Amino acid sequence: ELYLEGSDQHRGWFQSSLLTSVGAYGIAPFERVLTHGFIVDGDGRKMSKSLGNVVSPLDVIAKSGADIVRLWVANADYGQDVNISDEILDRTGEAYRRIRNTFRFLLSNLNDFDPSDAVAWSDMPELDRYALVRLADVLERATANYDEWRFYLVMRTLSDYLGDFSAVYLDVIKDRLYADAPTSVARRSAQTVLAQVLGTLVRAFAPVLSFTCEEVWGFMPEAMRDADSVHLSDWPSVSVPDQEAQALREAYGAVLAVREVVTKALEDARNAKLVGKSQEARIEVVAPAEVTEVLAGRGAAALAELFIVSDVAWSTGAVVSAKVLQAEGEKCPRCWNHRELGVDPAHADVCARCASVLAETAR
Repeated sequence: ELYLEGSDQHRGWFQSSLLTSVGAYGIAPFERVLTHGFIVDGDGRKMSKSLGNVVSPLDVIAKSGADIVRLWVANADYGQDVNISDEILDRTGEAYRRIRNTFRFLLSNLNDFDPSDAVAWSDMPELDRYALVRLADVLERATANYDEWRFYLVMRTLSDYLGDFSAVYLDVIKDRLYADAPTSVARRSAQTVLAQVLGTLVRAFAPVLSFTCEEVWGFMPEAMRDADSVHLSDWPSVSVPDQEAQALREAYGAVLAVREVVTKALEDARNAKLVGKSQEARIEVVAPAEVTEVLAGRGAAALAELFIVSDVAWSTGAVVSAKVLQAEGEKCPRCWNHRELGVDPAHADVCARCASVLAETAR
């Protein structure tokens, strides 16, 4: 099916085997040919003992593990010469640690989750539904690139996703994971998404990070595993309703663009010592009418959760901007959000949400 060799074989093995097979049998000996470049050092020079620039894979494996070498290979665009150096391997190691840390976060927040606890799509908060749409889109692109042998595009797709996923979704849901009641719908919904993400990523990374993903597989809740080894598992799938998925893509394209403006405004406010934590702020957003319509469709509470602030208001204007004001209310010592305290006399020192959680867990 596939011949795999360096670019020097266009006039070598590729040609000689083609001529021989066509002459003898009338057909090509292969269906496809995959050509790769040569491995060179960080400056693009050919590996040479006399130059002292040879990097031994065995030395890298002994120092950092085989998955670092596999990740470096998968990240390389083999259609051209491939660079390797200590600096490049260090960057690969940093990328690997980000992947591993994401797996650790996912596993640690699923320790009390069973697939039977999963929340149905229709009962999920909208942000969780969008997170699944994003995951489905990423998996579709990664799978297509695997099928085309474009491993570097697979790694780029997954790595970009992990960056966005960690910076936005994981940061937002920490409040639900840590402060909501253990069995609440909101917390279980977030865990449902995390379980789907974990099951998808461990399988999607497995062809490259073989040893790491097998280790992760062993720590996953048993009910989430469909085989003894991740390498014997089925390829993942993420199903989302097509029509609703497209509406969520469009809506959150606008909402996340506003979030970027809000995040910059919060950073400026912190530098000016107006606020410390983002929960100490409330936000007034000005945006064009079509954007404020999208914001209104989400609601102030959902936007406050997404922006990680105490409250959000909006008004119509020509361009998107955000004003940071100090939050109203007091800081809840349990969840650190600024809200009205003492609503429940039985738990007078915390906010209403935390009082409800404490009352529920005390039963």
